[in-house]
Amino acid sequence: MPQHTTMDAARRLVLSREALERAHWSDRDIARGLREGTLRRLQRNRYVLGAEWNDLWPESRHRIEVLAAFGEVRDGNPVASYESAAVVWDLPLYRHVPTAVHVTIPDGVHVSSRAGLRRHCEVIPTTDTTVEVGIRCTTLERTVFDLARVLSFEAAVVVADAALRREAFIDGSYDVESAERWRQRMGARARRASGMRGVRQAVEVIGFADGRSESPAESVARVQLWRLGFERIGLQISVSGPDGETFRVDLEIEDVGVFLEIDGLGKYHDEVLRSGKTMEQVLLAEKRREDWIRGTTQKRFVRAEEKHVRSPQDLERRLAAFGIRSRR
Repeated sequence: MPQHTTMDAARRLVLSREALERAHWSDRDIARGLREGTLRRLQRNRYVLGAEWNDLWPESRHRIEVLAAFGEVRDGNPVASYESAAVVWDLPLYRHVPTAVHVTIPDGVHVSSRAGLRRHCEVIPTTDTTVEVGIRCTTLERTVFDLARVLSFEAAVVVADAALRREAFIDGSYDVESAERWRQRMGARARRASGMRGVRQAVEVIGFADGRSESPAESVARVQLWRLGFERIGLQISVSGPDGETFRVDLEIEDVGVFLEIDGLGKYHDEVLRSGKTMEQVLLAEKRREDWIRGTTQKRFVRAEEKHVRSPQDLERRLAAFGIRSRR
């Protein structure tokens, strides 16, 4: 299974030409590595080992690309923006693989051309820029706003949900007032940008965002349920369990009184997520939890995987298999 990596860990994976030479890579070794795939060129003088690259999810690969590009920057004081700022901020990019490092530069400033770099000539207020983990980038809110304008609606909601979760979760609880203040700030930003491409979608994304979604698949499931005509969707529903436990269910389709659990396979296959438990122990615990929730609430319980929420039609078929019809 591919792995995620932090910016700090990604920084250690980027190898300069000088670092390769110190490790006794000759020009011939480098050429052979590039030809055979044991080495990958990121920028003119920046590389990554093929095995390290192949083991990463797209967001983590892009972190490496961003670090490599900024390692080569010598002029123009560019700002990482759009998808490239997103990976600096550790925001998920749902089903979106960046094809270049995005940088924003002021009008009239020259940045030398090179492959794998996409330039945006925009005026960015200094209040919309910052330095995060050593990379000059757009602020978290500016990054969310930019992506809310240009990504697909699903991907934009995933980004906004993740950012709002970071803003509104305080001491383990979701603070509704903090979430509303975030929504007001983002709404004011959208009004100031009236006429800019994609602002109408950004307004919809801001209104739809909910930081209680715990994963991209949960965010996308909410979008698809809305497209299917369901209007009342609860998130992270608490159910009292035995011996004082509290169980949580990802979503409730309140229109029809059905729980919907988005079943990520990682919690079964990933040893870290299993927290030392065997797969059999995790499966048994899930079965007992589901039985308790069904029995005590008398509500139907549907499980869906990421493949079931990729489109409204996919989720509609999954729900129909359990006798649940869309409202559209």
